[in-house]
Amino acid sequence: MRSGNAIRDKQFRKLLKNVVPDCIFHYGTDMSLSDAIDMVLKDSSAPVQVRDGRYVIVSGRSGPYLMGRGFLWIDMQDGIGLGAFYFHPTNGEPTPVVIAFSRQVKEKALGISQLPPAFAQDLSRWSRESYVAPVITRYFITGSNEKILLEHNEDYCQPADGTTPPPDDVCLQMNADASDVDVNAAYYLEQINHATNGTAWMIPGDDQVAWVQIRDETCRVGPDPLRCHIRMTRERVHAIVYRHPIAHQPRR
Repeated sequence: MRSGNAIRDKQFRKLLKNVVPDCIFHYGTDMSLSDAIDMVLKDSSAPVQVRDGRYVIVSGRSGPYLMGRGFLWIDMQDGIGLGAFYFHPTNGEPTPVVIAFSRQVKEKALGISQLPPAFAQDLSRWSRESYVAPVITRYFITGSNEKILLEHNEDYCQPADGTTPPPDDVCLQMNADASDVDVNAAYYLEQINHATNGTAWMIPGDDQVAWVQIRDETCRVGPDPLRCHIRMTRERVHAIVYRHPIAHQPRR
């Protein structure tokens, strides 16, 4: 069966109600997240995949604009469902972006290693097949209708899927780039107050500028500048994520 046919199947749509958060999503314009998923999957000719007789994967790269691509993943054994949406936002946020989601997730903070390993593996495979960069801004929309950071807490020098890692200098730079992406995403989420359809131009604050200067000066004189950069940036990410409770303000 083609993914485009699956997304229109009545039984499958009932299943999706337990997976897709009931929230407003900004894909070029405000719409429900379920409508955005429909837009990128309804014409997909990609076959529905069933891996290990357990994991159902529906995917598509037929978004009508902004390079929209979608991915739905369901564990038929444990009843777990997640998805991901890739596109190039034009609303001021870091771009491009992958936004994972699940109505079943309610955490306030999340790293990729906290998601089911099988999902992370299939998401990685889908990303490669869809020409999505391995280091990219990532968010997660939860069942509480909050957009949170999906942190790059994987180690590109020690891939969890057992694949051969890049050379040390390459994978360390990937870890550093991932930490930079995460700190910018954390600042942006704070700026939009974690709204699922937040729209705002990314404006570095004075505290961010001051912190970057301190980090760069500190790491420049150390014995291992790149690892220092990674450590300090990840510490900064956690400080931003946990320094305020998530509380929504009405969107104007």
